[in-house]
Amino acid sequence: MLDIMLPHYGDLRLLKLAVDSVLAQTDDRWRLTVFDDNPAGRHEEVPAFFAALDDPRVRYHRNPENLGITRNFQQCIDQATEPFMVIMGCDDVMLPGYVARVHQLVEAHPDAVLVQPGVEVIDGGGAVVKTLVDSTKRRVYAPKFTGTLVMTGEELAVSLLRGNWLYFPSLAWRTSEMQAVGFDASLSVIQDLALILNLVVRGGSLVADDTLCFQYRRHNDSLSASSAVTGNRFSEARNFFLGAAARMEAHGWPRAAKAARWHLSSRIHALTMLPAAAKQRSGSSVRVLTRYAFGPPRQTSR
Repeated sequence: MLDIMLPHYGDLRLLKLAVDSVLAQTDDRWRLTVFDDNPAGRHEEVPAFFAALDDPRVRYHRNPENLGITRNFQQCIDQATEPFMVIMGCDDVMLPGYVARVHQLVEAHPDAVLVQPGVEVIDGGGAVVKTLVDSTKRRVYAPKFTGTLVMTGEELAVSLLRGNWLYFPSLAWRTSEMQAVGFDASLSVIQDLALILNLVVRGGSLVADDTLCFQYRRHNDSLSASSAVTGNRFSEARNFFLGAAARMEAHGWPRAAKAARWHLSSRIHALTMLPAAAKQRSGSSVRVLTRYAFGPPRQTSR
């Protein structure tokens, strides 16, 4: 079985599309658990939808209090019991062959810790789009391969620190490794990369596959998009990359440490946010983004 964990906060429309996409899987070796982080009294149509669904493969849980994104993610890890798990976005879509392909890849690569299947990007209305961010991921940062690629060690760390080309909600994770590491509760936006690097340092391998079976929804009202415009994302990222550089050095991975100090893709992302911050006339955000984008690489202390 594959544990599909779905942390939710928001209304029902996109959540229903996500749930329907799981129900439409061609391989029935899955179990869906929804963790609703809406406070009681808000969006009561959500629990009503799951009560009417009445499907034994689907479990619904409303948190007694709002946990926030990282704690709700951690709850997904803590409650998983199957060997592999997915933390699916509540606005994303699994194409019908997702579960079947993940099982095939896990069976072919029994030591895998992470599985990245093929992904396409959709907008808020469900249309397939090619954004600058995603085109850069594929053409500049993602390794070039056809079929299936296995990566591990410093090679994988360098690749992700130059530019995180993975799509977190589409990843299948080895549950035991996730439970051994967990999310960093101090992070609110970049917690996925932090977790992945921890798994890589522990020796975990990534299996990337080009079979398209997942749709990742990118829209402007997400937490990461709004925090990027205000500059909050990059204040967090600066401290994260400096800490990552120190850890890579201590682990004996000098190329990965250098990639962390430069964090080029994150700097480029900050540059793309400058026009929006200037349009909002937010001087503090413009200063944060400018310093982040053009500042020199910071050395870690020895």
